[in-house]
Amino acid sequence: MSDIFEGYERQYRKLSANFSRKCNSTSAIQDSAEQKKQKFSEISSGIDEVIVLIRKMDLEARSLQPGVKATLLAKLREYKADLNKLKKEFKRISSPNANQAAHDELLASGMDDVNSVISLYSGC
Repeated sequence: MSDIFEGYERQYRKLSANFSRKCNSTSAIQDSAEQKKQKFSEISSGIDEVIVLIRKMDLEARSLQPGVKATLLAKLREYKADLNKLKKEFKRISSPNANQAAHDELLASGMDDVNSVISLYSGC
């Protein structure tokens, strides 16, 4: 495997763990809107760093031999999926009313169930 890619992986793990820690600590902040705004700014710049790092990993993986390349690109897909989860988490905690967003998401999933039952019975 590429030493460069491994270095990027270490950086990615560090940034990802830092991001998760910041998200958890931000949701616990009850004090000031200014503190939350500062944390959100830090998290947003962290997301940008992760995006740049994933692009570097992608370029490095694509420059390698086919056998190694396939393995690294598979890892990269996992990292991209993880990044999407991190982005969703950030969106959830940074929405003006995080509780309302969670409520709406829950309601939407429930409505899918209701709609599927309705469509099941309408076919009778």
